[in-house]
Amino acid sequence: MFLSRRLPFVPTLLAVALLAGCTVGPDYHTPTAPVPVAFKEADGWKAAQPADATPRGQWWALYQDPVLAGLLDQVSLNNQNVASYAAQYRQALALVRGSQADQLPTVSGTLASTRSQTGSGSSSQGTGQGGVSNAHSATLSLSWEADLWGKLRRTVEENRASAEASAAQLASATLSAQSSLAQDYFQLRLLDQQLALYRETVATYQRYVEVTRNKYDAELTTRADLAQAQTQLEGAQASLLDTTWQRAQYEHAIALLIGQAPAGFSLAADPHWQYRVPQVPVGVPSRLLERRPDIAAAERQVAAANAAVGVATAAYYPDLTLSASGGYQGSVFSKLVNVPNRFWSIGPSLAGTLLDFGATRASVEQAQAGYDAQVASYRQTVLSGLGEVEDYLVQLRTQAPEIDARQRQVAAAEESARVTLDQYDAGKIDYLDVATTQATLLSARQSLLTLVSTQMVTSVELIAALGGGWD
Repeated sequence: MFLSRRLPFVPTLLAVALLAGCTVGPDYHTPTAPVPVAFKEADGWKAAQPADATPRGQWWALYQDPVLAGLLDQVSLNNQNVASYAAQYRQALALVRGSQADQLPTVSGTLASTRSQTGSGSSSQGTGQGGVSNAHSATLSLSWEADLWGKLRRTVEENRASAEASAAQLASATLSAQSSLAQDYFQLRLLDQQLALYRETVATYQRYVEVTRNKYDAELTTRADLAQAQTQLEGAQASLLDTTWQRAQYEHAIALLIGQAPAGFSLAADPHWQYRVPQVPVGVPSRLLERRPDIAAAERQVAAANAAVGVATAAYYPDLTLSASGGYQGSVFSKLVNVPNRFWSIGPSLAGTLLDFGATRASVEQAQAGYDAQVASYRQTVLSGLGEVEDYLVQLRTQAPEIDARQRQVAAAEESARVTLDQYDAGKIDYLDVATTQATLLSARQSLLTLVSTQMVTSVELIAALGGGWD
């Protein structure tokens, strides 16, 4: 009661402060997206069960490869691109804390001491005499902006949504790096098997060259047969060298993805590596909106843009700031804290734009257009995600029977090469027929390994397209 009598405007200010629950601008609703009921290419695919969904966290455990698991564990720790996104996320969190602090009063203190001299003189005599004075003050100030129209709350909402988008972008960058590493790893392992194939082929062709040379020396075959055998050998050796540098480049790429210099990283060859293509369970398309970090980031950016519209709209209305200050001021520092030296002030400040020639309206329209752009980007991200899943589903579904056909082709080519070689040894055919069947066998084996490599890469791409370990 005493404060109300001394400051008659306080009840009015309290009533105005109650209006701080008002928030201008549109409330956020998740935009609609063109999501079908089921994936078109999921026919015959394993459906996700309640306890059998796409793996969370360490999705690469599906491949049961401890070397791969050890490499992927290093991505979130050492990959520099991931580290950059992690720093951006921390930056976004700090921005949220800063905008939250803007909703609270600001308290500041000042302690000042000055010594000054002012001159006084007579223009007629041209002489003057100065006086020296001291001034000391200790002030405590408080200022609080009453968020009448929700500008500060919308700012917090915008920054919080941006931070959540940053978290999703961090997860997306991590998943991208992990996916790239897994793809590089599988291609490297299949190149190990190709190198073993070429070494075996080179050794076989060297024996053919020796046999053909002996027959040529004994005048049992022609110079053309020897040249053909030598040509095959040189071609296989060239393929061996070509595959060697390809493997080295994949090894270098893996080193960079785990944050190491290529010179300090090596991965031992494993020509007997056994591949395993996991059966990835696929849920309904609507789950993709929750599972993919890039879709989550796009949706949170829509929420941030929506809040930005509210911030821009609040500029139409005046800002109310409540401020108070008090302290002591005097000329003698030792007697500064005395009642006669006391001073205080308190009062509201209402500030608003009266005429800005459409600048505020332009800002609102800009924010609304930004929101529309983010909605379109979100929907396109959803469509792209759905398209990726459909592509990888149909690719994996057709690769399995194709691999079976390639394996039968290899078996037939092996039998043909064996029969042809026996006929050559018996002198029934020229070496050209042997060279032809051997080239067919090598090509069939190469095609099989290439197809297996593509199948492994596609399985990783499908898991990434389904969101990987994001939840």
